[in-house]
Amino acid sequence: MSVQKRMILNTAPTAHDRRADWMRRIGWPALLLAAAMTLLSAVLTPVDAASRIKDVVVVEGVRDNLLIGYGLVVGLNGTGDSLRNSPFTRQSLEGMLERLGVNTRGANLNSRNVAAVMVSANLPAFARQGTRHDVNVSALGDAKNLLGGTLLVTPLIGADGQVYSVAQGSLVVGGFSAQGDAASIVKGVPTSGRIPNGAIIERELGFELANLSRLRLALRNPDLTTARRIATAINAFLGVDAAIALDPTTISLAAPAAYANDMVGLLSDIEQLRVETDQVARIIIDETTGVIVMGDQVRVDTVAIAQGNLTIRITETPQVSQPAPFAQAGQTVVVPRTDIQVEETGTKKLAVVGGAVTLQELVDGLNSLGIGPRDMISILQALKAAGALQADIQVM
Repeated sequence: MSVQKRMILNTAPTAHDRRADWMRRIGWPALLLAAAMTLLSAVLTPVDAASRIKDVVVVEGVRDNLLIGYGLVVGLNGTGDSLRNSPFTRQSLEGMLERLGVNTRGANLNSRNVAAVMVSANLPAFARQGTRHDVNVSALGDAKNLLGGTLLVTPLIGADGQVYSVAQGSLVVGGFSAQGDAASIVKGVPTSGRIPNGAIIERELGFELANLSRLRLALRNPDLTTARRIATAINAFLGVDAAIALDPTTISLAAPAAYANDMVGLLSDIEQLRVETDQVARIIIDETTGVIVMGDQVRVDTVAIAQGNLTIRITETPQVSQPAPFAQAGQTVVVPRTDIQVEETGTKKLAVVGGAVTLQELVDGLNSLGIGPRDMISILQALKAAGALQADIQVM
């Protein structure tokens, strides 16, 4: 009897057997459909549609600074400035040689291997002394090509007149020019170049982020709703009211007690929070290229639209009238012939656009009329003038 009980117990279905039986009953197609729906719901979650705070705001004080300088590029293969037409290049060359112990005052300098250039750069935020950054070099005189040139030591100054970095190095020029006796070709801009890591930082900016107790966040695209949502998300994460929206652009952030003297840690924690951004209903029109960009919040009231083009073609085909052969009188004259055709293209019906339609419905309705970008610009402006378009139009 005990042997039979053990046999009954051994033949009872296990968890694996029950799961296999359940899968056989519902079928593999249903399982695949359930897995696909789960994956699709994960992809379409509102969290993934939202943006990170670090992508919609900038931190006050974390910014680049513009630098500029004037220098000389040497080593050009006869494509530099003509010293007669560029007196500043001549003066700079004479001054540089004098500092090196060479006196050229009054000499007849006629070199075409030197070019005066303007050097520009961006000083990165929190750049430390001894680190390097890129510089851009552009010809100032009548140089034809900077290919193969070397920039000599050039101080780069900021808006306050202080020297923050020094640039020097070989130029990388993307464009080129070639010329023959009867033809020439130019690709890109050969009078502009770049020196990667061509400047060494000599002065640091005095800004300590970690020791701040309060700072401000600035929205890249100002909006009241977005600013409030960001402040709400930060306060919900911290558990205290540390952030407040001051205006559509600015959010004031105070470091709570848990982040005392650790503003970097606070920013690194909150910048990964996601918020759903909002925007003003706006239409951007570039009449030069015919580009139209519409925001998702654009709405149109009930309105009827008709569009058509009137084309008038006038063709002149004059003919020559001559007298008959061996005629006693007559002369050759030109007989004018004019052909006028009137053609009306486009839809001949009024299309009704329903009230409060979405952006997709508006675009589909205009496309159904066979309207091109140029005519669509005129229609959008007419809708705005009629008060039926609930959006702001900006013409570039």
